[in-house]
Order: sequence, then structure tokens, then C-alpha cells
Amino acid sequence: MGTRERRERSDLVDRELSILFSKSATEHLENPKHVALSAVGGYGRGELAPGSDLDLLILHDGSNKAESLTEFVNAFLYPLWNSGRSIDHSVRTRSETREAAESDVRVATGLLDIRFVAGNADLVSALGSDARENWRKNYEKYLPNLRAAISERSNRSGELAFLLEPDLKEARGGLRDINALRAIELSGVVPVALDRVAAAEALLSNVRDVLHEVTPKPRDQLMLTEQDRVAEILEFSDADALMLEIAKSARAVDYVMDLTWHRIDQRKSTPWFKKNKVVQVTKGLITEKGELTIEPDYKIAEDCEIGLRAAATAAQSGIPLSIDACIAMAENFSPLPTPWPRSARENLVALIGAGNEMVRVFEALDQEGIIEKWLPEWSHVRFLPQRNVLHHHTVDRHMLETAVRAATLTRTVKRPDLLLVAALFHDIGKGFTGKDHSEYGGELIAPLALRIGFSQQDSEVLALLVREHLLLSTVATRRDLNDPATISFVIEKLKDPEAVLLLHALSISDGEATGRTAWSDWKAGLVSDLVDRTLAAMSGVKPLAEPELASRIAQDSEFAVLVSPNEGSFEIEIVARDRTGLLSVIAGVLSISRLDVRSARTRTINEQAVMKWIVTVDANATMPSQEKLTDLFMKGLQGELDIASKIDERINSYRKYPGIPTPPPLVSAMNDIATNATVIEVRMHDRPGVLFSVAKAISRFGVDIRAAIVSTLGAEAFDTLYVTDLAGQALTEERAKLLANQVENILSTHL
Repeated sequence: MGTRERRERSDLVDRELSILFSKSATEHLENPKHVALSAVGGYGRGELAPGSDLDLLILHDGSNKAESLTEFVNAFLYPLWNSGRSIDHSVRTRSETREAAESDVRVATGLLDIRFVAGNADLVSALGSDARENWRKNYEKYLPNLRAAISERSNRSGELAFLLEPDLKEARGGLRDINALRAIELSGVVPVALDRVAAAEALLSNVRDVLHEVTPKPRDQLMLTEQDRVAEILEFSDADALMLEIAKSARAVDYVMDLTWHRIDQRKSTPWFKKNKVVQVTKGLITEKGELTIEPDYKIAEDCEIGLRAAATAAQSGIPLSIDACIAMAENFSPLPTPWPRSARENLVALIGAGNEMVRVFEALDQEGIIEKWLPEWSHVRFLPQRNVLHHHTVDRHMLETAVRAATLTRTVKRPDLLLVAALFHDIGKGFTGKDHSEYGGELIAPLALRIGFSQQDSEVLALLVREHLLLSTVATRRDLNDPATISFVIEKLKDPEAVLLLHALSISDGEATGRTAWSDWKAGLVSDLVDRTLAAMSGVKPLAEPELASRIAQDSEFAVLVSPNEGSFEIEIVARDRTGLLSVIAGVLSISRLDVRSARTRTINEQAVMKWIVTVDANATMPSQEKLTDLFMKGLQGELDIASKIDERINSYRKYPGIPTPPPLVSAMNDIATNATVIEVRMHDRPGVLFSVAKAISRFGVDIRAAIVSTLGAEAFDTLYVTDLAGQALTEERAKLLANQVENILSTHL
């Protein structure tokens, strides 16, 4: 099976039709030299499958009588019909064909593949020129109609990569989409990477050829009952291996299609004077023509983190990675050290947490094999089919979809990074013969987590989540929730309240990604009930404990700053006399200095504040000296800096990119008996000045900030602040709730 066979098949039919056409024209027409037979569609391209229709266009110039023309057409077609051939034909003049193409995008695209078979070659040649000129000239009318047709077909036939019984021609990522890409390329509007779908077209065409030959009535849908036979003929080891390659091919087509439409959209929406504008984004990365790409002449091989930085930046900004950037990163790939630097791990988490935008970026990297270079464990599940009725997706795509849903639940847990990583890898143990995928997944994720830079404790939590990702749904639907032994069983497995919350979010994400067949409102309700009962038995979820801090700076300093390198970041220690607004000013100065806070711990004892900040330097900034930082801090405390305006300027600089939808900020308050303080927890998407806004709002409320724990996990900020009234006591329940609402409103209005 292959292109040669399809061409030979087309040539054989050409000869048969040519003889019959000439004979019929001579016998029935006054002017037999004024008609022509042409092939369009797949037959026009010379790619005739064994069971394909013959798409024929009979052209004439109107010089023959209508009655003679009818007799001729019948004489030509009846022998073909009688032989059992499936014919799709039309009879038109050149002008009639142009009119049909004007109103029907299917006719217009079919004519792009027109090929002369018999009769008057000049008629076909002229019409072919008409068709190509019309397509290029009127692309603004045709392309939206083509896009609508593709979307309608996708909705009707589904996605080829993920269907158990896919339609090789009609489904999204199938042969019709490849033809559509070819048509877009002929319009000349944007370049189309047809070379990237050539292998996919060859495979899908070969599978379709075999399918036509092994089925009594040729069709394009590859049923489960035929997959083993088709795989055997094409010399695949089994049907799973065949379906994996089909999924891989469809994903390549789908990727190029998405990128092509993005380029078309960008071309339409970008003013002519901005079409080639280049904008510096971060180290080594620029935006050009609506895509994120790498600076010309940038030494990619010397920057092992550029791929993850590019991925996180593109996904969080809502713009695609260019194909050229992905190819360049693959060709100049530099492996990350073990364990990964913190910045690399944070960029991976930021990528995973970008929701739907993550899928496009992840797919681009996966198409170039970059994902499996970072994460070799991914290779086994890449394009791995799941041949059961519950799953709509391949294993890898299901895990991506689970991560997309987990990104909407990051406000429900204190460690969104662990939730997102667990979601992406929860089925990493699938596809290994004789192994329970949950248990084996737990074994695989632990060393993977350590390698990408998580602590031993975090890796154990991730192993627990992957190993037990089916626990809550299984127990909720199979055990008596009123039986204390059921709750004790879950507690024994999970032990920690935060693990329960993480597993609950993972269960929801996994269930929703699987589909309504596996996750219903009834099941979701049972799992939620089980979680509530388990947390009640554990006595709830406790806030983070106040940090214990020591410093290398003298504890009685009026104001002192020490800056030290810290594993690719910088540690900034500050000891100062506590005063109203101190935390807000420090956080604000760091932000306007383009120092991104990754974590912080602060504690005030006996009116002396001790702070430890871990920061990274924005690519468009330089690390300020210790003296410069001290000067800025002092000016901020003395009111000589308009910190709020400068932070707004920095935020606005980020708004030139589309961005991604994120859940709204969530602020909660609870009283902690152990510390006699009110704990304010803030969970939101990270942006410049988050802690500045939070601390400023709290200070204005007339309370003291006694301690703070700040964490930036990927693209999510999780801040915990311990506050008291001016007498050093926890706030009343009513006042604590009012404070939480005030902080949440301020954060929401600044989004």
C-alpha cells in the first residue's frame, strides 16, 4: 500500500474512463471535441483508494444540443453504474462551474485538485486557472466558510486521535483536514507546514486503503472488529500499536491546523504597521507575528531552561509557541541538571496550571519530542490508546485534560503545585503488562518528583496521590459512608487533612476529564460527602504554623539588609524595627525592582521584624545592590516612592498579551487558638504586587501583621498572614470575615 499504488489505481481508471468517454462523445454529440472529462477531489489528486467514489466533472462549452448532451452523459455513466462503481458527477459549463464555486466552498476546494482525464484539455486547463485565481482572490470569503465546515465536521465526527472507532477521513485530524490545509496553502494567505503532515497523510491513506479492501462494503470508519486485521496486513505488532500511530498522526495534523488558523487570525487582527513588530518578553524570548519565539542568534544550547521558560511564558500569556522555536529547541537541546533548578520546576508547574492554553503549548513541544527529553517517563504513555468505553482520550491526552480541570481547582488546596503535577502524571503507570497502574504509577512518580526538584516529603505526597487517585471514588460508591470503619479506612490511607483535599481535587479533575459516563453529579456528591466526613473526623484543616526565624543580621538593628545568592535565586534578609506598613512597603519595593518573590517568611517579636525573601530577577532587570535596595526600602517607608503607580505600570506591561482565564482570588479567615491570632489565607493567580496589595489592605484595617508565609507555586500565589488587633488578640469572627472580604474585593478589582 502506498502512493504508487493509489496513482496506478487512478491511472488504470483514467484509461478505462477515457476510452468510454471518447466513444460515447463520438456516438452522441454533434461537437465531440467541445467536451472534457476531469477528475476532482481525491481522484483529481491521483490518490484513488480502492473503495473511493469517482468524483467527475464533465465540462462542455454549450455548443452541443441539450438532448444530445443528456444522451452522451447517460451513455458514458450507465456502464459505470452497472459495473457497481460509485460515481459522484456533475455536468457544467465553465461559467456554471464558476458560479457554483462562488456559492459553495466545497465546490471551490474540490476544483483546486482538478485534473484532465479525456476530451478537450483546454477546457479543463482554463477552469483550473479560474479555480486557483478565484480561491486566491476571494480567500476572505472562502476561509471562514472552510473553517465553519471543518468545525461542523469535527463536531459531527469527533477527534480522530481519541476515538475508539475513528473515521479516517471525516474526523478531526483526518484526511479531509489535510486537504483543507493544502487548500489554505494554495490561498497564499499564510505559510502552512505541509511537510509536517506528510507522514500522517501517508499512514492514514494506507490504513484507509487496507480498510476498503477488508470490508465487504468499503467505508472510512475503522471499527474495533477490523483493527486487528488491518494492523496485521500493515505489519503492526497489534491493534494498539496501529491505533497509537493513528493517534500520533492525527495529533500532528490537528497541531498544524490549530497553528494555521492562529496565523490567519493574527494576520487579520494585527494592523499592517505592527505585523512585524518584535517585543522582548523575557530572557531569550520575543513575540513576533503573534507567536512566542526565540531571539535570533540566541545560544539555545547554553540555556538548559529556555524550553520550560518558553512553555510557561507562552501558556500563561495565551500565545502559541512558534514551530521554528520548537524545532530549534529540539535540535539544540541541553539537558537539565538533576535535580532541576527551582526556576525550572516552577516553570513546569506554571505550564501545567495554564488551563486550556497549556494543551496547545504542550502539544507543540510534544510534537518535537521535547517533553519526553525532559520527562522520559512520558514516552511510554505518549499516544497510548485506551480501548474502553469510559475513556474518550489517549492516556497522555487524558492526563492533559485532567490537568486542565485541576487548574480550575487550585484555590481549594494549599499546594496547587502538587495538585497540578499529580493531575498531569496520575495515570503514568498505565500500559505496563501485569502491573496495577495506580500502584506502579506511585512507584514511578516518586523518583520523577525528586528529579524535577521536589523535596523528599513532597515526592511522598505525590506518590500517595498517584497511588490512591481512585480511592475516594471507589470508597464513596462501594462502601457504607455511615460505617465508622469506612472513614477510618480512608484516614489510615491518607492520614493528613491536606492530602484529603488534594485527593478530592484530583478525583474531581480525573472524573470530569474521563466524562459523564464515569463522573456524574451523583458520584461527585458521594465523594464530597466522604471528604466532609473524613475531614470532620480529622478535626478539620489547620493553617500553616507561624515560622521560626533566625537571622545572620543583628537582631537589634534599626534597619539592615543582606543579599546572598541562593541556588539560582537570591535570598534577601531584612531585620528592622516593626512599623505600620512595613511588609507592604518591602513587598512593593521588591516588585517595582522586578524581583519576583518565590517565597518569604516574616516574623515580628518584641517590635522587631525578621524577614527572609527568596526572589528571582526578572529577565528585563538587573539585581540591585544591597545599598540600592536599602535606599529604596527607606524611601518607600518615608513615603518618597509612589509604589502603587509603579506596580500598576508593571502590571500593564503584562497586559499586552492575551492572558488566560483564571479563577477569582479566594481569601479566607480563621482563628488559630494555638497562636491567639487570626489567620488570613490568600489564594490567587500570581501577578506583580500581590503581597503589596494584601498587606496594604490589612494595614489599613487597623490590625497588626505578626507573621507571614508567602509561597509562589508555579503561577499560583498562596499567602498566609497571622494578624492580631492592636491589643495583640485574635479578631472577632465578624471582624475577621469583614477583613477577608475587604482583601478579596481589593484583589478582584485589580485583576
